[in-house]
Amino acid sequence: MKFQLWIEKHTTQITAITAVLIAAGYASKYLLQLPVAYALLLAVASIIAVVPIALHAISALRVKVISIELLVTIAVIGAFVIGEYNESAVVTFLFLFGNFLEQKTLAKTRASIKSLTAMAPTTAELVNDDGSVETVDVDDVEEGDVVLVKTGGAIPVDGTVIEGQGYTDEAAVTGESRAVTKNTGDSVFSGTLLSDGYVKIKATKVGEDTTFGKIIELVEDAQDTKSHAEKFIDRFAQYYTPAVLIIALAVFLVSRDFKLAITVLVLGCPGALVIGAPVSNVAGIGNGAKRGILVKGGEAMDTFAKVDTFVFDKTGTLTEGKTALADAKVYGADAAQILTQTAAVEALSDHPLGKAILNAADAQGLDYTKLSISASQTLKGQGITATVDGQEICAGNQKLLAAHHVTLNEQQQADLAALQATGSSVVIVAVAGQVAAIYAIADTIRPELADQLAALRQAGAKHLVMLTGDNAQTANYVAEQLGIDEVHAELLPDEKVTYVKAFKDEGRTVAFVGDGINDSPSLATADIGIAMGSGTDVAIETSDIVLMQSSFAALVHAYKLAKKTVMNTRENVAIAIGVVAFLLLGLIAGFIYMASGMFVHEASILVVIFNAMRLINFGGREKEAKKVPNLTAVK
Repeated sequence: MKFQLWIEKHTTQITAITAVLIAAGYASKYLLQLPVAYALLLAVASIIAVVPIALHAISALRVKVISIELLVTIAVIGAFVIGEYNESAVVTFLFLFGNFLEQKTLAKTRASIKSLTAMAPTTAELVNDDGSVETVDVDDVEEGDVVLVKTGGAIPVDGTVIEGQGYTDEAAVTGESRAVTKNTGDSVFSGTLLSDGYVKIKATKVGEDTTFGKIIELVEDAQDTKSHAEKFIDRFAQYYTPAVLIIALAVFLVSRDFKLAITVLVLGCPGALVIGAPVSNVAGIGNGAKRGILVKGGEAMDTFAKVDTFVFDKTGTLTEGKTALADAKVYGADAAQILTQTAAVEALSDHPLGKAILNAADAQGLDYTKLSISASQTLKGQGITATVDGQEICAGNQKLLAAHHVTLNEQQQADLAALQATGSSVVIVAVAGQVAAIYAIADTIRPELADQLAALRQAGAKHLVMLTGDNAQTANYVAEQLGIDEVHAELLPDEKVTYVKAFKDEGRTVAFVGDGINDSPSLATADIGIAMGSGTDVAIETSDIVLMQSSFAALVHAYKLAKKTVMNTRENVAIAIGVVAFLLLGLIAGFIYMASGMFVHEASILVVIFNAMRLINFGGREKEAKKVPNLTAVK
């Protein structure tokens, strides 16, 4: 056992030594004219190289599996017996080199995963029993520990607030874009952000049980999940490999030509066929992983490539999942001044609509903190009033304006109706008794989304559908802006599932794209569930693909990658079958012999590996990879 472990650990070095011995052998023959040295060096190369191959064959036989390594071992021994040291040396080197390239492909995939883990938050602010706070490794946080999270920080654990107050952005959990107030006793979730305030949290879920731990587990499991093609090839190889042994034995018994029997054995090895599908699968998964696209294995990749109908949730999927100033109608002379005055008033409130106005003012670099404010009053359900630099400012809805005897003229009423028609919430601002501006605040549509959906159509999507719990007016407006084919609004989670089932019953292959707990039933029901963002444990468990970037560019890339991976697998299978057919025909025709057959067969393995490795850089090498975000900001 120790010997086998040592051999496996040093297989790369053995491959290199074999290559050096082969090169030295051919140099001895053709440059130094030393045939004895040539034979000796190639014989030594054969013995050294066949050891790891034979050990794998023996291990497989112990579990009653006739592997390709067994065929190669027998072929090499046969070639060695009849003195064909060059063939035995070359075939073992090519076989080991093919395995080396396969491992390099897997290593690149693992490196992609490691690059994701490297960006994960590595520390947490742990509160000790004496009240002191120390920065510790996030893996050292245990259930029951208390951690401190400040404004802008990512919550590193699932837990309960035991002290403090703040606002969290939980769009990934609930699908709601509004800020959620967190007070003592409220639950918080790993992966959400504390947008304002500070809280102390008692951890109830840590380590591998967190969202990030689930993601890493998902990718590792995906590499072991086989595609339909791989499952078929595995079943095929179970019967094909023993059949080759029997055929080779029959050829020897009939012809008494040992070399011919060994040649049949070599030509019949299904190496390229066996390795072609899994290496494509792993390379495709690796390509996605380094771009923050987590695919649950080859079967999910196969099914995703066949998707023709995409069904989307709205909030947090088609939209940003957070409120922002979407539009403004300004009737005063100075739009910046009005926004500055409004921000000064809204700074007195913690209302989410006011936060959107403050963010807009901050984005424009407006300094509203220096304005003199007095006589402020917040009216629940109406808005807020205050005197700013001697001018009375009202910011709220029509009820607030009516209470202060402010009326809208015909144009302003038309503007208000138009903004409300988009599904936006509105804040009407009056300065000194006159309407000065109407601000539309909405969960904004993702930037460049219309172009990405068009790209999705070009890649093969035939039908785009929106299913949302939001009101029909807002849903129809968003759908119109994006070119969505079909809209169904004001739905409960179970009603979304009904529509997904109906699409499947029509014979469509359906992908549901959503986030959070409220989308989990639909994610599980669709042929392919796609979670936008790292999401929750439930979303990750029920989805087949996770887009860590919450990016539609990533969705388009994933769709194209799935189609490319399936095509690449088919190419590899075609190459493998084509090579076997060519070799058998060549043997019958008399222009293929053992040496050339071994070379072509092993070369075909390298060809399918190199073909699969093209998937690693599909879509660009570094350009896309650099877009993978820091996971502290993933929601």
